[in-house]
Amino acid sequence: MRAGAAYEGSTESISDARVLTRTFLDQARAGGVRVSDRAWSDAQLVVSELVTNACKYAPGPCALGLEVHGPLLEITLWDSEPTLPMARAAEPGRIGQHGLEIIFALCDGFEVRREPVGKRICVRLSLSLHVVG
Repeated sequence: MRAGAAYEGSTESISDARVLTRTFLDQARAGGVRVSDRAWSDAQLVVSELVTNACKYAPGPCALGLEVHGPLLEITLWDSEPTLPMARAAEPGRIGQHGLEIIFALCDGFEVRREPVGKRICVRLSLSLHVVG
């Protein structure tokens, strides 16, 4: 099961990407994929952080891909900026720039690679966290 969309890079892209993620996971649930409530929420947060970073730091469009691989959701984001993201050291008083910290705290896998144009970030998230029943 997979879905994807390209976005122009405006701030509306962030909410559009969350809606795509929510709809995709609802369809996965309807198709029999076990998606915990926590994974449903975490996936939307991860997508929001990835697309927000693309909108802030990469000129132009970005593309989001979502794919279920057994118990994992693979979230892929391509953007046009070749600079690889770097998480900053934790600073509780810092306002903003905590996106990668949030993503690292929630994901089961993270990788990034440069592409001929831009970069591709791939995040894996467990779908079965705290499944009830």
